[in-house]
Amino acid sequence: MNRRLVVGSHNRGKVAEIAQLLRGLPLETCSLDAYPAVVLPEETGESFAENAELKARAVAEQTGEWSVADDSGLMATALGGAPGVRSARVAADDPA
Repeated sequence: MNRRLVVGSHNRGKVAEIAQLLRGLPLETCSLDAYPAVVLPEETGESFAENAELKARAVAEQTGEWSVADDSGLMATALGGAPGVRSARVAADDPA
């Protein structure tokens, strides 16, 4: 019996990459496209790992399935690692 693993993303490339990493395991990997009612939480963590955990837990709670998620952003050495976990928020403020 295969267990379903929900990747907390709509990004097909990301889902395919995770499925490839887990090939050979009795897992059916799917994206959030299979669960359109899932609402991802606000990313309030202080690290990429905390934000990924927030998303994975929310997906697992809402679907009743195993879940995995990630978070990423830009970290510039010249800016002391900024914008880091706030990358998406900084980009959203960019009028360009």
